[in-house]
Amino acid sequence: MADKKTLAFLLMDAPYESARTTTAFRLIDAAARRGHDVSVFCYEGAVALSFAKQAPHANAVHGRDVAQEDHPNPKDWIIALTAQAEKSGGKLTWTNCGLCVDERGVGEAVAGVGRGSPVDFWKMAEAADNTLVIPTRG
Repeated sequence: MADKKTLAFLLMDAPYESARTTTAFRLIDAAARRGHDVSVFCYEGAVALSFAKQAPHANAVHGRDVAQEDHPNPKDWIIALTAQAEKSGGKLTWTNCGLCVDERGVGEAVAGVGRGSPVDFWKMAEAADNTLVIPTRG
């Protein structure tokens, strides 16, 4: 791809907290499908996006079992995004802030997710053609 780009994203919202995370996943998916190289650094609550022990659940309030509820888990989206990037000729690098992981007890991430520090995000941003920070809202 002649116009292949390297893109960096910083995510900060925990799973299920806001539409900002869904938007970020959509942008990452669009870049992955176009064969771009994408680096994602997760900070604060976003480190839980790749937590390996996420599990779908039933919804007793609505009378639905696990299959009927079909509850999505972000860890599965990360796995799918990584596969999509590879299929399209790009690469997805997903890194969690190690300090944030330790604070939240979510050290068990899905395969392929790395551990780093804010310095790693700085390096990602330096190497990227463009960087998008999607912060939390206070």
